[in-house]
Amino acid sequence: MVQQLPGRSEVATEETWNLHDLFETEEQFDAALKQVKEEAAAFASKFRGNITDADSAVEAIAGYVKIREQLVPVGTYASLAAATDQTDTEAQMRTARVGASGAQIGSQLSFLQSELLELPEKTLEEAASRSAEYAHYVGELIRWKPFQLHAEAEKTLAAFSSVFNAPYELYNTTKLVDLSFEDFTVDGKDYPLSYISFEGDWEGEADTSIRRAAFDAFSSKLRDYRYTTAKTYDAHLQAEKITSDLRGFDTIFDYLLFDQEVDRELYDRQIDLIMSELAPHMRKYAKLLQNAYGLDKMTFADLKVSLDPTYEPSITVEESKKYMHDALSVIGGEYQQMVDRSYSERWIDFPQNKGKSTGAFCSSPYGYHPYILISWTGRMNEVFVLAHELGHAGHFFFANREQNILNARPSLYFIEAPSTMNEMLMANHLLENSDDPKFKRWVISSIVARTYYHNFVTHLLEAAYQRKVYQHVDEGHSVNADLLSKMKREVLEQFWGEEVEINEGAELTWMRQPHYYMGLYPYTYSAGLTISTQVSKRILNEGQPAVDEWLEVLKAGGTKTPAELSKMAGVDITTEQPLRDTIAYIGELIDELESLTAEIEGN
Repeated sequence: MVQQLPGRSEVATEETWNLHDLFETEEQFDAALKQVKEEAAAFASKFRGNITDADSAVEAIAGYVKIREQLVPVGTYASLAAATDQTDTEAQMRTARVGASGAQIGSQLSFLQSELLELPEKTLEEAASRSAEYAHYVGELIRWKPFQLHAEAEKTLAAFSSVFNAPYELYNTTKLVDLSFEDFTVDGKDYPLSYISFEGDWEGEADTSIRRAAFDAFSSKLRDYRYTTAKTYDAHLQAEKITSDLRGFDTIFDYLLFDQEVDRELYDRQIDLIMSELAPHMRKYAKLLQNAYGLDKMTFADLKVSLDPTYEPSITVEESKKYMHDALSVIGGEYQQMVDRSYSERWIDFPQNKGKSTGAFCSSPYGYHPYILISWTGRMNEVFVLAHELGHAGHFFFANREQNILNARPSLYFIEAPSTMNEMLMANHLLENSDDPKFKRWVISSIVARTYYHNFVTHLLEAAYQRKVYQHVDEGHSVNADLLSKMKREVLEQFWGEEVEINEGAELTWMRQPHYYMGLYPYTYSAGLTISTQVSKRILNEGQPAVDEWLEVLKAGGTKTPAELSKMAGVDITTEQPLRDTIAYIGELIDELESLTAEIEGN
């Protein structure tokens, strides 16, 4: 039974993350913010107009790195405090203050890139040769040179950064503060509803009457906010379009893919192949769910249920420690120690509470340990969610240690490979340690329903919808709620065909994801899982050599392109084969679910 969520002050401290590792007191935070503002001003006074040769370029970059590092704990502290309770006025004001200060600092420092790019390319190459540490950064600057604007224009854009980020903040405020759900009623009984309870519990509720009623109530409340949410999103889209045009990119796609170091072919392939070739497998899976529940019809509201409603293992936070420790030990002792520390040193925020951000994420501040947010429901599938976030944590634990702050973060295209890798390793561990066909079916159905459905279906359908939106905006148009709902419904109907009824409310799922405010992010989940599926097979089959190569990939951070990182791990993403192999593997898993179901029901 889902209970009303407690306030943040009512949850157990030992299950919350420890932000005191960033700042022990509010006074320390204030002092750090003041100091970085002063240092940014001093940096601008020293270097503006004085970057004239390779030596001064290297010195300026080193000074810039120092300020970037000082900004990290300030921004992280503000954002993480707000993430656990969006109703906290003090946290909201702190976030706004940091955003304004960050925009001011960004404006002050914008001259650096402009002045570096005004230097002859030969001088930049000389600077790169004199400092191996900053060579990659300088190379990226040279790549960006065709799209750099006049120094004053860059300064102005930097000054408006907090305004450009406002739509995302507005989206979260609407979603997590303004939007409040009433109880819903089934057969005379009232049930509490919230964003967290719907996505963590009711969406997968075994009782069809309750599940569908929760979906209807949830969708009805979303619908009340669709026009404001669409207007917020359109403001974000128009800012991206204007920026793309100002910088001289041919399309908004080219602009958004530039930092990912991925061309349009890889982006389109990921969406097109999955939409056409994965759809038949997932329709088969939907039919399996329909039969398991004896449903007269399969609707969109039924797709997140467990295959076996009578078999849902539960797990406590304490019990999850051993699963994480054992499943991820294959990556090595140092990785295993990092996992253990995440519990003992309170890197993870577990409680469900009012105002807490939905879903799960990992924040990996440079120079500090990672932080993971999750809303623990007690269901066994949380082991996959937490393993996923620990994958991000492990990635940046190594990358931040081995690389400077300019080189640590890889392309967005690759960012989900280490996280989904851990989901695969968790599944392998669970399967190896049980002969119970019901547990085996639960594990495989979890891989399909959580790992692959979440990354290859939920996020990929977001990507297919997002592509339609950006094509529309790229042609010079705006969007509104009705158009966004129409586009979302078209994508859902294309993928699910006649096997799943796209019932009323399904078209509003565009309102539920913050990913749309993060560029072309949704498609990268399937891209990362394609890579991790193939690498996890290598680790199973080849052992330590594959593990050693994977650790080198993690340590490389952003010093390589996605294609280069994948090649280091033994996967060639420049061809269709890894994606086709992964889609075929999903099909094999669904076939195995059918066989196990027949075996279990025959006993």
